[in-house]
Amino acid sequence: MKYDVLVVGNATMDLIFAGLPRFPVLGEDTLATDFAFIPGEAYTNAVALHRLGIRVAWAADFGNDPFSQSILQSARTENLDESWFVHHETSFQRVSVSASFAHDRAFLSYYDKEPVIPAAFKALAQVDARMILIPGLLYGPLFTSAIPLIRAKKMQIIMDGNFSGIKNLSTRSIRNAIRNTDVFLPNSREARSLTGMDDLTSAAFMLSSLVPQVAIKDGANGAYGATGKTITHVPSIPSTVADTTGAGDCFTAGYIYGLLAGASQEDRLRYGNICGALSTQKHGGTGFHVNAEILHAAYRKYYQPLDK
Repeated sequence: MKYDVLVVGNATMDLIFAGLPRFPVLGEDTLATDFAFIPGEAYTNAVALHRLGIRVAWAADFGNDPFSQSILQSARTENLDESWFVHHETSFQRVSVSASFAHDRAFLSYYDKEPVIPAAFKALAQVDARMILIPGLLYGPLFTSAIPLIRAKKMQIIMDGNFSGIKNLSTRSIRNAIRNTDVFLPNSREARSLTGMDDLTSAAFMLSSLVPQVAIKDGANGAYGATGKTITHVPSIPSTVADTTGAGDCFTAGYIYGLLAGASQEDRLRYGNICGALSTQKHGGTGFHVNAEILHAAYRKYYQPLDK
């Protein structure tokens, strides 16, 4: 079977605390008024793409711990292809606690040690796909060693900009990783950290000197796209925000949907904005179900009149 997208990366179980009166303070109990328990990270990418009708191969590792098994059951409920799941007779806990506010969130995470041979290695050798999606900023020897095989398979490399801490383009391995990517999708914080520029138009222009396509996700402010010297800004759509966890991953799914359809840069950004914004109406990235019909209905409602 030929797939549209190979997603490489593991899931977390997200424990989302919402309706917080303030950010948690040491020594005090902060009471949330809402709570959700839902898989996240690469699970969100795989499910969001699958719901849009995209043929997804998700390479993921699962342990025998309760969190892994719960994520696996959710994947089965979504009818995801299990061909590239690897099961381990040991714990593989990946957990994130999210303190969720209206327009941002903070995470506290724990990850068990990664398998010696990740599921992605098996899948990369065997899967035939048009694109490979790497759900975070991957750089260094692991990524460098995979590039020749990815290119031999003629897969486009789509990389999300997700990372923690502060990173910038002065680091050679980061710069080289982005340069070897076809589409780079950081959020506004990540783009500013990488480029040292506060203005997102300037940040997009700098990143576009390294990678053919850039899309910077700026939440309620919309998104910036760059192809060569062309910079595009597309405003977001209105949304009643319950939780922003996973919204960036949903944006990526919408953008890829447009990319596979041969849509213009403006429409790719619009599809991304719609998927990201709609996801915020429920907890977790997949709490709100967005399929192709819902996506196009929202496009007609919020963007098509702008074209007339």
